[in-house]
Amino acid sequence: MKNWNVRKQVVAREDLPEEHRLAQSLSWPHLVALGVGAIVGTGILTLIGVGAGKAGPAVILSFAIAGAICACAALAYAEVATMIPASGSAYTYSYAVFGELIAWMIGVALILEYTLVVSAVAVGWSGYAAGFLSSIGMGLPDALIKGPELGGIINVPAIFIIVVVAGMLIAGTRESATVNAILVVIKMAALALFIAVALPVFDSSHFQPFMPFGFPKSGPSGSEVGVMAAAAIIFFAFYGFDAIATAAEEAKDPSRDLAIGIVGSMVVCVAIYMVVAAAAIGAVAYTGFADSAEPLALILREIGQPWAARVLGASAVIALPTVILAFFYGQSRIFFTVARDGLLPSSLARVSSRGTPVRITIFTAVVTSVFAGLIPLTSIAALANAGTLAAFVAVCAAMLVLRQREPNRERRFKTPLPWLVGIAGILGCLYLFYSLPTRTQLFFFIAQAIGVVLYFIYGHGAAARARAQKTA
Repeated sequence: MKNWNVRKQVVAREDLPEEHRLAQSLSWPHLVALGVGAIVGTGILTLIGVGAGKAGPAVILSFAIAGAICACAALAYAEVATMIPASGSAYTYSYAVFGELIAWMIGVALILEYTLVVSAVAVGWSGYAAGFLSSIGMGLPDALIKGPELGGIINVPAIFIIVVVAGMLIAGTRESATVNAILVVIKMAALALFIAVALPVFDSSHFQPFMPFGFPKSGPSGSEVGVMAAAAIIFFAFYGFDAIATAAEEAKDPSRDLAIGIVGSMVVCVAIYMVVAAAAIGAVAYTGFADSAEPLALILREIGQPWAARVLGASAVIALPTVILAFFYGQSRIFFTVARDGLLPSSLARVSSRGTPVRITIFTAVVTSVFAGLIPLTSIAALANAGTLAAFVAVCAAMLVLRQREPNRERRFKTPLPWLVGIAGILGCLYLFYSLPTRTQLFFFIAQAIGVVLYFIYGHGAAARARAQKTA
């Protein structure tokens, strides 16, 4: 119990045991592609419809607000990541700045976020893949594409894509990043096609009234509407840059590459989202696609461009695995770092001869496959958002604490107007959390309570034993 506030001392890479040392194989283009691959995915392809249903044309404003809050968090991430260039993202930063218990709680939030996102995107990919196979006469029976709660047995395609991504990461981080970069280009080309086809039929009257449901969250629990209610859900479409921070130990020049990767991917994605949202609403009134599971493809069909809708759908099947890869990568590195610190069995924190954490990658694949194969995760975006918001608050706070505690420490990247950006990031994330559905907030607090109990039962003792072994 006495070690609940002990702070982690970040060990230089060259001082780590060989079996715990990740290979440095990524440059900043790989990191930008990793971030864009994580950020641009199911969010813009599906949540633009959900957001439009909650905010109307003002969903563009929802995108801007969520993007601005994420930008504050991204700047804080860039500064802290270059000061603490170690794997583990917000978990490691919290351990180094606030202590073990807070780090454990942030670790729980991150593991919740990444597990749900990987599983949800795998299920989403399964839907696209099952539809594609059906269109070419190779459809699978419902029992093999749905979990038990939907009347099936197991979602085979969802498990399949998780296994494929796990195999890529085991083969090598650099090789996986290269494939990811190629798929990101395909995804960007598909969104560019959507914009090019939709803009010629732009109708400004679709933006009236601009804010039909008002600005703050309102409405009954589970059916909240308003600009901020939409922003709280659309937030899912922006995060992913935090996956870059988990690559700190594998970057060739972390002090430079991390800042470029984090800030660069956010700038690219905010611009893309704003243009896509404007083109979508300008092409078809928001009521026409608010409830669609594939809003962009529906819009293209509505404006008489079915060929473009087919191309967009095909590109989703090809490129959505980039989201799975980025978050699976981040999830495995979080698990790896927690295990290396002793809060999970340290035997999981061993790397192969290629410098990849094979054991923890397989462990992560098993965990996410159980969720994706057996559970219908139709409403998990909000729950995943809760974990991410907690991590963002922790990183913004860590930046401010380090500014106060160690003002003269070298900072290879300095956040402009740090106190304004940091406080805006914290308050913005808290407001987004408040705007989440009440049920989501309850689930998050229950998960955190379970995490604290597990820490006192197992985590603090295991971590103390691991520290004692390292100093023995």
